[in-house]
Amino acid sequence: MSDESQKEKLRQHFARRVTTQARVVLDTWQKIHEDPTQAQVYRNALEAAADKLVRYARRFEMESHARAGEGILAKLAHWQPDTPLSTAHQQTLEESVETLRHSTQRRSDENNNAPHPFRRTPVYIALADDESAARMIKQLEFFGFRASSFKTPNDLMSACALSKPETILIDINFGGGASSGITTIEHLQEQHDTPIPIIFMSDEDGSIETRLRASRCGGEEFFYPAVDPGQLIEKIESYTHGNTVEPYRVLVLDDSRAQAKFMETVLKKAGMNAHIITDPMQIITALDEFSPEIILLDMYMPGCTGMEIARVIRQQDKFHSVPIIYLSAEDDVGKQLHAMSLGGDDFLTKPVDPKHLIATLHNRGRRARSLLALMIRDSLTGLFNHTHTLYLLEQEIVRARQKDQPLCFAMIDLDYFKKVNDTFGHPIGDRILRSLSMFLKQRLRKTDHIGRYGGEEFALILPNTRPGDARNVVNEIRERFSDLVQEAGDRQFKVTFSCGLAAWQGESSQSLCERADRALYVSKAHGRNCVTLAEE
Repeated sequence: MSDESQKEKLRQHFARRVTTQARVVLDTWQKIHEDPTQAQVYRNALEAAADKLVRYARRFEMESHARAGEGILAKLAHWQPDTPLSTAHQQTLEESVETLRHSTQRRSDENNNAPHPFRRTPVYIALADDESAARMIKQLEFFGFRASSFKTPNDLMSACALSKPETILIDINFGGGASSGITTIEHLQEQHDTPIPIIFMSDEDGSIETRLRASRCGGEEFFYPAVDPGQLIEKIESYTHGNTVEPYRVLVLDDSRAQAKFMETVLKKAGMNAHIITDPMQIITALDEFSPEIILLDMYMPGCTGMEIARVIRQQDKFHSVPIIYLSAEDDVGKQLHAMSLGGDDFLTKPVDPKHLIATLHNRGRRARSLLALMIRDSLTGLFNHTHTLYLLEQEIVRARQKDQPLCFAMIDLDYFKKVNDTFGHPIGDRILRSLSMFLKQRLRKTDHIGRYGGEEFALILPNTRPGDARNVVNEIRERFSDLVQEAGDRQFKVTFSCGLAAWQGESSQSLCERADRALYVSKAHGRNCVTLAEE
């Protein structure tokens, strides 16, 4: 290896140390932000973390991180130890923290909904066993959750009054009495307009009366005899506010401008994304540009009918399963059935009742997404399958060429995964695959694509991302994931992954995949648990 290559490798290593320390600062600030009652406890920790960040950043010549850390230290100087955090000081500190947050993002992240770590409301743990609670909190924090543990029902009630949690994990008998944990939750739920999702744990199987009572007070899960950390994290992720449903994309074709405007108003009020056209001849362009999930078609229009448009739409494979709903004053049931036999899925008679319209769209939209997920997603991890991942890569290459933007593709492979399956069994192996998939989803942008390429291989498509930024992002994920403690009964172990990364150079998707795959083999040959960037 040349001197220049060695220097570059050292520079990358030190850069990761700085960005890792920056995450510690952001995490500590988030703890203050989410639990002001503990602000004084974390104040000194924040100061120490920021001071360490500045020293690292100055040593490794990372000026933006150094300036951001110095800004935080300067603002902290005005917040004396053992004094409450005023609103004014909190606002000025937030500005400095936001500067640091921007320094840790990819250069292309600022306008692309990049995820901010540890920006969640807390998860509350109410377990009798302090050791189990501490282990659970550590695992949750690896996945970006802020977790707090409580020893008594009163402590839990007080914390919920100050800050409503994401969810609560609680022993059935928390507090010492029979079903006292359920009683505590019943009182808690009365204090909130919307119920908190509850995960109950029990050392006993639980009678039907106990399980019904737990369910009635917001119990989403009842674990007996113990909860697996991986399972718990998957459940909590499904209840989080960040796991919101994306608005449905609805294309409306109606030659009446007044009717089209009315439909647009109704759809937008219901939180849907509406795209309105009044000329049937624009349908192909609208389909390509908007890529709708549901289509509303006027039955009778000058020059053509909705049935004819439906047949044209159905001739395109990618829109074959998109629900088409006809809109018409036609009340002849025979004609309605004939229209649906030519490519339609439903029929709404004008004038359309807004509530009926929205209910129909929600029902059709949910079913369409479920069917689409079966076709394009892996059933175990929920990630895109091999075929759809390659389709998305083709689309991103087209977009990168049109916009003259960088694009990176990464191949990830879990190290010694066969040994994990042979040693601990396939259920544990499946849990690790789900764990990595969730880890990736939480740490990448909405504009990035994650696919399960096959077996223990994953693929990442990173649009508008330079090679150096992509390497830093994947390296940080790799380092964090390698620290995650996996459990199999009373045994604990850790899992790592190797990665091959390639920057698009104008070639085909197949060539790009092959270069990433070769880089992955280099990572494996160099001892695994590393990221290799393919040579240009």
